[in-house]
Amino acid sequence: VEKGKGEDPPKKKSKKNPEVETSFLPDKDREAARKKEERRLKQEWLDLQEKIKQEKLKITYSYWDGSGHRKDIVVRKGNTILEFLSAVRDDLSPQFREVAAGTAEDLMYVKEDIMLPGDITFYDLITIKARGKSGPLFSFDVHDDVRFGAVDARVEKDESHPGKIVDRKWYDRNKHIFPASRWEQYDPAKEYGKYTIKS
Repeated sequence: VEKGKGEDPPKKKSKKNPEVETSFLPDKDREAARKKEERRLKQEWLDLQEKIKQEKLKITYSYWDGSGHRKDIVVRKGNTILEFLSAVRDDLSPQFREVAAGTAEDLMYVKEDIMLPGDITFYDLITIKARGKSGPLFSFDVHDDVRFGAVDARVEKDESHPGKIVDRKWYDRNKHIFPASRWEQYDPAKEYGKYTIKS
């Protein structure tokens, strides 16, 4: 009988030391578990962001036609500026014929001397802490205690200056006159620096 035919070769003994740290080495099971946890955390984060976008936001604005007409409206954080302007148009139409005759695209939203584009959301502006020439575009002060009075705790309050709603035709006629002469297009890359109040 020839030796080695039909027999399994002898198994080599493992020379691995169980005391040695091996977590840095590739491991398919550990990598699969890590990727699964990454996917779970990503979905959890996306769900949380979607929930935040559904939160209500009370915006104080002033329809500006040379003088201010202050009003409040409740929107969601996920609404775009154009969706906000559409709701404002519906709100102002009974009082102002020029607003009723136009569309939401005929209106502009000017906040802290910055003309905001229609495609950006309040959520985006809040999360990036967007600033205007004279301070934050949206700052939510927590000095109001929501436990007292007839305050809806589900609605955050915008405590910065009210933004102006302006008809584009009015702006085109008056852009050389204060306050419209100070307004400029929103540029997310532009730094306006720190806002300080001189005493």
